Amino acid sequence: MSDKQIYVEDLIKVLDEENFGELEHNAQLIQDMMTRFRCAMMEVETKFRVLDEHFGLENDHNPINSIQTRLKRPKSIFQKLRRYHLPVSIESAEKNLHDIAGVRVVCSFIDDIYLLVKCLIDQDDVTLVEMKDYIKNPKENGYRSLHLIIEVPVFFKDGKKNMQVEVQLRTIAMDFWANLEHRLRYKKQLDEKVLANINGDLQECARISADLDQKMQRIKDTIEKNGR
Repeated sequence: MSDKQIYVEDLIKVLDEENFGELEHNAQLIQDMMTRFRCAMMEVETKFRVLDEHFGLENDHNPINSIQTRLKRPKSIFQKLRRYHLPVSIESAEKNLHDIAGVRVVCSFIDDIYLLVKCLIDQDDVTLVEMKDYIKNPKENGYRSLHLIIEVPVFFKDGKKNMQVEVQLRTIAMDFWANLEHRLRYKKQLDEKVLANINGDLQECARISADLDQKMQRIKDTIEKNGR
């Protein structure tokens, strides 16, 4: 199935009560938008891979364990616009939604995260739009990660366009906890008593995960300080 067919189906499912008229034309516009965000996502992924390669050669240490990318489906984009009572249009999506394209970078150590962030936002073609540090200030449920919204230029045949990408940076322990927390919490409907017990256990696991990160960081620092 082609991208355009997928976008047509999303239009029908989400916007079938609207009078779109030229459905194929709108699907093409959506496909163009998704292509722009996909290219921006690839641009940011490449920047991280270049940084990882550079540090691997210079310091014999690759800070990145893995990189994942994610592009929202048009259906999710339109639903989110409606949920926030925003105009359902391509222009509205590009203006108001900052997480259409996402890049998740998983690192081995906490200091790798801050090193990569500094190197990324110091690049003269990267604009930092927003930063939320849930490592220094975890969420109530124990979630830890560093979130960025950045803007990068993407060059197309008809010119340059600045595109926004959401970036999440985590350690392996943070990523492990976040993935399991999501699976457990959204797996089934739970009564309030069970949910309260699970929330307490998840927060304890988050604390243990944070302690593990700190201990591994200290071990790494000691080895680097005393190694020859």
